[in-house]
Amino acid sequence: MAALAAGSLVLAAGCSPGDGSGSAAGVGGTPSASGSSPAAARPSASPSASPALPPVKGSVKVVSTLTEGLESPWGLAELPGGDLLVSSRDKGTITRIDAKTGRKTLLGAVPGVSPAGEGGLLGIAVSPTYGADHMVYAYFTTESDNRIARMQYDENGTTPGRLLGAPDTILRGIPKGSIHNGGRIAFGPDHMLYAGTGETGDDGLAQDRKSLAGKILRMTPDGQPLHGNPEADSVVYSYGHRNVQGLAWDGQKQLWASEFGQDTRDELNRIVPGGNYGWPEAEGKAGKKGFIDPVAQWKTSEASPSGIAFVKGSIWMAGLRGKRLWRIPLSGRGDGEPLAAPQPFLEGKYGRLRTVLAAGGDKLWLVTSNTDTRGTPKPGDDRILVLAVR
Repeated sequence: MAALAAGSLVLAAGCSPGDGSGSAAGVGGTPSASGSSPAAARPSASPSASPALPPVKGSVKVVSTLTEGLESPWGLAELPGGDLLVSSRDKGTITRIDAKTGRKTLLGAVPGVSPAGEGGLLGIAVSPTYGADHMVYAYFTTESDNRIARMQYDENGTTPGRLLGAPDTILRGIPKGSIHNGGRIAFGPDHMLYAGTGETGDDGLAQDRKSLAGKILRMTPDGQPLHGNPEADSVVYSYGHRNVQGLAWDGQKQLWASEFGQDTRDELNRIVPGGNYGWPEAEGKAGKKGFIDPVAQWKTSEASPSGIAFVKGSIWMAGLRGKRLWRIPLSGRGDGEPLAAPQPFLEGKYGRLRTVLAAGGDKLWLVTSNTDTRGTPKPGDDRILVLAVR
């Protein structure tokens, strides 16, 4: 492992202004990245099974472009039938994407969204009981805070743009800022809702256990604290985070989170309940008592990580400033150790990469992020790509 540490975990994903530079990051229904897929669509691996190890060196093939012409896409979630929902950070809208044709149908705008800086309509997720309730969850920035709300999606509606019901806010009061708003939400294998938040540029909030900023949160689908949280009356699950924008579970139902560093190191963390991940006292592998070091780290110029997903035994991590897709193969032992050094793909080919989502088997959906005011859009941006990975 010494050779591994020396050889490749010293990659770093840093913070560039506006990349959430300084952030990113249960248990849940389906291993996924942004909005987790419904449990019925993705059977979870048995935690007692001995999973086949992924190859030390992986591969990525771009199978197709599912759709293009998206504006500031951020969150991605899969419906039970396989179609996708994508959020627009700056427009505050949710659009349905036909998984076969790429056809776009506007569901509507989320009331109360106030886009500015890195804030706006961010992560989305589909209820684990969607077949019964047709609920879509969203994390978004308002004039006063970041909050999480759920809306009923009327799939039988006939008026595009008016297919979402009024939002029911389940959690409010998450601090907001022009930067570091976090924003990723996902249902875990336990069917509870998890959210990654940012410290808004106010470093002290990450270590303040009473603040919802700079945390990973765990709550019921109604937004309430629940049994198994570090504190019974709090939704705070882990703390000491700078800006968590990636959440995913592996085959052992272990939660992982990606996080923006500041000037030195971006991080991939293995999350344990009540864990303190060090910010602002530690950035990257600091070896300081009381703080949990990341499993992998990158230079901030090589990552600025947003979404992550678990596919074929590896964590796949989208890089904004790094403009590449990282593969981190896991040992499968449940000890948080990588099997080999992180491996980059697609470097610079599609610009900034925002979100990844497991698509079943060896497939992965990848969302670009070049229309978010920090990228250089090319014809067709932004787009959703279909990848075959191993």
